[in-house]
Amino acid sequence: MAKIVTCETLDGQTIQFVDEVIGSGAMKEVHFSPDRSYVVAFYKTRQDYQAKERLQMIAGKYRESIFNQIGGDYWQNLFCWPTAVLEHEGRLGLVAPTYPRHFFFEHGSKNNDMLGIKGKEKEGKWFAAANLRNRFVDPRELGDWLNHLKVCLLLARAVRRMHMAGLAHSDLSYKNVLVDPSQGLACVIDVDGLVVPGKYPPDVVGTPDFIAPEVVATAHLPKDDPNRKLPRRETDLHALAVLIYMYLLYRHPLRGAKVHDLDDEQRDEQLSMGERALFVEHPSDRSNRIKVARAKPTELPWADTERLPYTLTGPYLSQLFEQSFISGLHEPSQRPSANDWETALVKTVDLIQLCLNPVCEQKWYVFDNSTKPRCPFCGTPFQGKLPVLNLYSSRKEGQFRPDNHRLMVWTGQSLFHWHANNLIAPNEKLAEAHQQRVGYFVLHERRWWLVNERLPDLMEVATRTPIPIGGKLELKDGQQILLAKGEGGRLVVVQMVEA
Repeated sequence: MAKIVTCETLDGQTIQFVDEVIGSGAMKEVHFSPDRSYVVAFYKTRQDYQAKERLQMIAGKYRESIFNQIGGDYWQNLFCWPTAVLEHEGRLGLVAPTYPRHFFFEHGSKNNDMLGIKGKEKEGKWFAAANLRNRFVDPRELGDWLNHLKVCLLLARAVRRMHMAGLAHSDLSYKNVLVDPSQGLACVIDVDGLVVPGKYPPDVVGTPDFIAPEVVATAHLPKDDPNRKLPRRETDLHALAVLIYMYLLYRHPLRGAKVHDLDDEQRDEQLSMGERALFVEHPSDRSNRIKVARAKPTELPWADTERLPYTLTGPYLSQLFEQSFISGLHEPSQRPSANDWETALVKTVDLIQLCLNPVCEQKWYVFDNSTKPRCPFCGTPFQGKLPVLNLYSSRKEGQFRPDNHRLMVWTGQSLFHWHANNLIAPNEKLAEAHQQRVGYFVLHERRWWLVNERLPDLMEVATRTPIPIGGKLELKDGQQILLAKGEGGRLVVVQMVEA
């Protein structure tokens, strides 16, 4: 039986840990508390005064600035944030909550868990590469495409919150993010190395595949060289864009076929990820396209960018991928913010449509109204009559402007407060009263209906017919429906798509 050690944290809390290492990484060794509700991690090497001070700030002031604000509870599930710092037998350590159970593999890998991953953490890499997904991961763990969008949304939100607090993660990668695509959940871990610009420099340059090109290109320079680029907010934004691209398209945006140095593999890697980094789907420079003929069978169809281009993610995300990997790849100031990603992902979730093929692996896709709508993943065409709601919001009483936001309708699709008023945002500050749906859509005898559950102002505009709570309204092409009055109140224009 391993013994239980009792000690005190630097801020005077009594904690206990089991004297048995349950996990060991490059920097730390981890122990469980006796009841397994938290872990205690000790650094393997001696840490200097600055490292200790930074840890105390992360577990103290920075933690409070995020968790003790309005909506603070929301972040408990999105970050595994250190709660205290301790010193024991000359080693510096930290206390952090245990990861929730859904972030551990419930089912082993394929072929009787030949990789032994059952019970291990769901590191993001298993879900971000087609080869690993197809070869090893149990289909019950993979989730569908809508859940992958939700994972990306939570990630963007977590990064936005860190940046708002003046912090940068510095090593954002699929190693430091746990995901559960079967439920659409994500959690940012390893936040003990947070960078505070001008105060606490980064400990690491990042994880290969996610390091921004400017950091790779200047990595050979001494740390104090003014031309050396180190991890900061803008490098997080590169890593976030790569993560989102990989979670939705299961391939890397910069790893194509182009070779920069035939004789020196290390230099070739440095150039392709750094100074000469090039988007594999660059519209005018095709020299770094992925060679489909060389792809492993388990990487297909995802390695085929002609068949599954980034544009299948819809108009809002496509624009941000272009900004990240074309205009912003070598211009850090041009990169979309975490808030831009969050907004685009919310709008994309509203464009999603259920695939009519019951065995489609991805199950959902972004509805493309510009061509004949079909699922890009399995090729199944959409059939039937479908309402698309174009949202307009009021700036002044009676004047409505387009919001560049549309809501796809499907049976059981919900309407929420943030659809009815553009001043309400579906984020951590969403009041409890605004979390319930206000209406839903149903197809009955080939006619589409909106059922009003909580919209006191709902009205069919042309006939000025109010729709009482509990009542329903049939949707028709060209129809205008007022969802809510007053500032930010929304009007929808119905467009009927027939396929």
